[in-house]
Amino acid sequence: MRALAELLTDLGCRVSGSDLQRPSGTLAAMQKRGLRVHRGHCDRFLANDAEVLVYSPAVGPNNPERQQARRLNIAQMSYSEMLGFLMRDRIGVSIAGTHGKSTTTAMTATILCDAGTGPSVVVGAELCGRGASGWAGSGSLFVVESCEYKRSFLDLHPRYAAILGIEPDHFDCYPTLADSADAFGNFAAQVAEDGMLLVRADCRAAVQSAASASCPIATFSCDAEADWRATDLRPAGRGTRFRVFHKGLFIAELSLQVAGMHNVQNALAATALCHSIGVSPGEIRESLAGFGGVKRRYEQVGSWRGVTLIDDYAHHPTAVRATLETARAQFGQRRIWCAFQPHQDSRTAALMGDFALSFSPADEILVAPTYAARESLAAEDTAAELAERIKSANSRGRYCPSLDRIVATLEDEARPGDVLITMGAGDIDRVHHEFTRRLQRHHSRR
Repeated sequence: MRALAELLTDLGCRVSGSDLQRPSGTLAAMQKRGLRVHRGHCDRFLANDAEVLVYSPAVGPNNPERQQARRLNIAQMSYSEMLGFLMRDRIGVSIAGTHGKSTTTAMTATILCDAGTGPSVVVGAELCGRGASGWAGSGSLFVVESCEYKRSFLDLHPRYAAILGIEPDHFDCYPTLADSADAFGNFAAQVAEDGMLLVRADCRAAVQSAASASCPIATFSCDAEADWRATDLRPAGRGTRFRVFHKGLFIAELSLQVAGMHNVQNALAATALCHSIGVSPGEIRESLAGFGGVKRRYEQVGSWRGVTLIDDYAHHPTAVRATLETARAQFGQRRIWCAFQPHQDSRTAALMGDFALSFSPADEILVAPTYAARESLAAEDTAAELAERIKSANSRGRYCPSLDRIVATLEDEARPGDVLITMGAGDIDRVHHEFTRRLQRHHSRR
């Protein structure tokens, strides 16, 4: 929603909004862009002369501002409907999939910007070094992170698209993997016939979904036979250097600053998309070499009393394991703490067994209460059960009934040289903010 608000502001719209939460960093960045954000929800927050109210999937029809919009006959559009409306007059580039959407979208947008195409962009995370997650460009391309939740990506009709992979998720709308794959199949069918759909070759569900497309299909993979391949992977500083081939022909040797095998996959997908759009291999190579990542995706946010602080958005077992394996490869035998905040009770309960095993690369795991998000109430016993299952799997799981308890535990037990990764899609990053405040108070006293 922030990215969309930033883009609309760039287009000359007067934008205001409201949220139950109001993180200070996000608020400050939005205020610099000229946006006014209210805390909480109230009918008086809706301007009488508003032309349209845009709402997120988390905001139901009983929201007081939506009710006020009905009384004033103000048009209402969902977030994805507005994206679809904006894409009608642009060349859409949609990145979908269970994992990697934000980073791949950011990489694609960065390459296209550096190549001078002037795309408009909506990413679900702030790009490091840019201070924004959405903006309007002067060109015809519109790069959009495209979410499958409640089939919202079916409001989009892109010319270019990618399906990065499909795994069980969003159990409140996709009870089975087949249900999710069916939605992705419908998404694939909406890619323009004169466009291109990129699909991860080693994901069976993604390949099956792509069969519904009427456009040309290309595949990518680091492990399986595919049209686009990443080979000869080797460490390069914090990141990875690798070679890219397209149908057996060498395209470029790429170097990434961002760590992790999953980011090689993301970069390979971004490379394939941008090459299909017309960006040269040299431009892709230079752009990705300078790509600094996105906020809350394995973001190193500083240090506290000799402890390295990393923040990550992972809230699915596959992403949890990928993040922790990346940390283990980077930090070797240093003790790794993971403070994990489950995101939604339904996801945590459905993937309980996979979650319990996914934390094995960490040394100490602290589990916070579930962040409810779209659910009305988080079940505390589900998070507590997850901690017990983690403990049974590797003897290192503990439940902490609040974020304050996590902070207190770390103050007592973390030592210089340790690594702390806060992980989850909720407000777990408050732990880092608390440490920062304490350091500032300490230095101010000195």
